[in-house]
Amino acid sequence: MANNIAPSGLEKEQIFVMAEKEMEYRVELFNKLTSTCFKKCVENKYKDSELNMGENSCIDRCVSKYWQVTNLIGQMLGTGQPPM
Repeated sequence: MANNIAPSGLEKEQIFVMAEKEMEYRVELFNKLTSTCFKKCVENKYKDSELNMGENSCIDRCVSKYWQVTNLIGQMLGTGQPPM
């Protein structure tokens, strides 16, 4: 049989703090991604109310590359491997 032991108050607090830090990290990551790709892909002078095809394509590529690099760094940090 599996051992079903409920976490103690201290463990619950630690889990909550870890979840809070994870959420802060994800919000910061999203904000950096948004800022970086916007600066790179959208002109400073707004001509249209929507993104044009070139801006849309640039943002798609930028976001894709940003996630790839973020995941690669996370994997390297998780395994302790030095960068290539």
